[in-house]
Amino acid sequence: MAELIWTEESERWLKDIFEYINADNPKAAEGVVNGIYDRAQTLLMFPESGYRYQSTTEDIRILQYGHYRIAYKVDDDKIFVLGVFHGALAIERYLI
Repeated sequence: MAELIWTEESERWLKDIFEYINADNPKAAEGVVNGIYDRAQTLLMFPESGYRYQSTTEDIRILQYGHYRIAYKVDDDKIFVLGVFHGALAIERYLI
């Protein structure tokens, strides 16, 4: 079975998302972060479900969750979550 690994960078992004939303709405912050986490868990069963990110030579995939994009890479039976980005963010600056 596959293993889902959150990189330090992705954990930092998730924490920043939580803190940003939490400043205005603590309940919503918890819901968004839990939703992102739960959405990423689907990769354990369907690791190729995200679309292939075209702006890099690496095989990076993007899984959508609401306004957020979960960037990940599959390496054999390991799935590395590289980052969680808001849809308005220029993701190219972080994945290239």
